[in-house]
Amino acid sequence: MIASSISSVLLFQGLNSALWMVLGVSVIVGLLMVVVFRYTSNQKAIGRAKDRLKAHLLAVRLFQDQLPVVLQSYGNILLGTGAYLRLAFTPFLIAIIPVTFLMIQMDHYLGRMPLQTAQPFLIEARVNDVEALDQIQIHMPDAFVSTAPPVHIPKEKLAVWRVNTTRHGEFDLGFEVGGQTVSKHIVISSVPARLSPIRLRGMFWERMLFSIEPALPDSSLIQSISIDYPERNIELMGIKWNWIVLFFIVSLAAGFIFKSVFGIQI
Repeated sequence: MIASSISSVLLFQGLNSALWMVLGVSVIVGLLMVVVFRYTSNQKAIGRAKDRLKAHLLAVRLFQDQLPVVLQSYGNILLGTGAYLRLAFTPFLIAIIPVTFLMIQMDHYLGRMPLQTAQPFLIEARVNDVEALDQIQIHMPDAFVSTAPPVHIPKEKLAVWRVNTTRHGEFDLGFEVGGQTVSKHIVISSVPARLSPIRLRGMFWERMLFSIEPALPDSSLIQSISIDYPERNIELMGIKWNWIVLFFIVSLAAGFIFKSVFGIQI
């Protein structure tokens, strides 16, 4: 459902869809995090904890010439900060889990750019055994052509192909070794798309973070297949941003604005 919704946004033409997607989602996430914090936290207790911290900070300024009072105030500040963090920890944990999942999904769209036609790119396949390098073959659709002989790197058990294509679309490349063929999905497009830079065997957490494709079969001699998608930078105010940095800045700013608008204690 999340994937289909993001796809609909990205297909909108005439705007820098990647930039507008980051800005739009960041504002929505900032609002949702504030709302979640409001309804999962003890607002009165947080308010009291913040008031006590302000009082102790004020005491440090007012009685700065009285060392015992200042030391006691600093001790109270440390205790008060611990109390505030205990009150805020659970709401932030509840909010950060879905946000983390959302960011993983968004990174498949915004972390890298699809390949372009007439733009050479690299395909890498890592195998279990060095001997398999001499057996591995790549099967490509008609729109693809190899622009250089394959390169084998025995030390890394890696086979590398330099490839070009003449047509936009989504394709499956075949890799045959040891009598078994596995595939890798590839996207050639001029607009943002959901990308999987690598297909892995097993390794659940790595697949969750970096791949949207099924795991390679355990019986396969191939450990991983990766596509050299270029990294994406989003330009805003004359600066090229990594989308995650931009997302955090905008969502935090939006959160503080909504916090003030709705009078929520954070």
